[in-house]
Amino acid sequence: MRLTQSMCTIAEGAPGGDGPAAARPRLVKIAVVGGSGVGKTALVVRFLTRRFIGDYERNAGNLYSRHIQIDGEMLAIQVQDTPGVQIHEHSLDCNEQLNRCIRWADALVIVFSITDYKSFELLSHLYHQVRQLHPGNMVPVVIVANKADLLHIKEVEPQQGLQLANMLGCTFYEVSVSENYNNVFNAFHLLCKEVSKQQITSTPERRRTSLIPRPKSPNMQDLKRRFKQALSAKVRTVTSV
Repeated sequence: MRLTQSMCTIAEGAPGGDGPAAARPRLVKIAVVGGSGVGKTALVVRFLTRRFIGDYERNAGNLYSRHIQIDGEMLAIQVQDTPGVQIHEHSLDCNEQLNRCIRWADALVIVFSITDYKSFELLSHLYHQVRQLHPGNMVPVVIVANKADLLHIKEVEPQQGLQLANMLGCTFYEVSVSENYNNVFNAFHLLCKEVSKQQITSTPERRRTSLIPRPKSPNMQDLKRRFKQALSAKVRTVTSV
């Protein structure tokens, strides 16, 4: 696909590829999930290129890469586009490919369209799938309501998306990928900041763990045995004197 080739060219021309590991940009991996036809690919491309392209080939789950400067720091962003999911017999129809993408990600964007109520119904299912695959509630999640410009055919009120996002503890953005770049950028910008913050705070801890092994918990039976040996040794010494 021409777009994918163009994105690869951008990634290959990014700075920092030949420098030492310490100088390489911090890597941030983001997966974009949601129902079919909600505009996931358009959202990703809009963020990475600022362009809106109306027609796309069938979503094959492409990985897009680019170096982007955010808050003065150069980051290596990888965004995984995913095929649309559906609800099958009141449960989420998740294949292993999607589960691998969710496990791989440092952060996730869950997208629905205000013109498709079924895509809105997927939100809570997808969110719980993310939390199941990332126990500990540490992975940042943003919910994005797309196609905000199509008010004449909307099926979901913006307030419904905001209420659900608040209930799930997620940040919510209503966007029109075709008309506005700012909120698209803000959604990804927030995730990049959250992931970068987590990476900075966790790195020193990982280094300490690798350099200083954690002492093993003492075996109480072994301590009792050594204490008895020490006492008997003292008794033998006093008796011999």
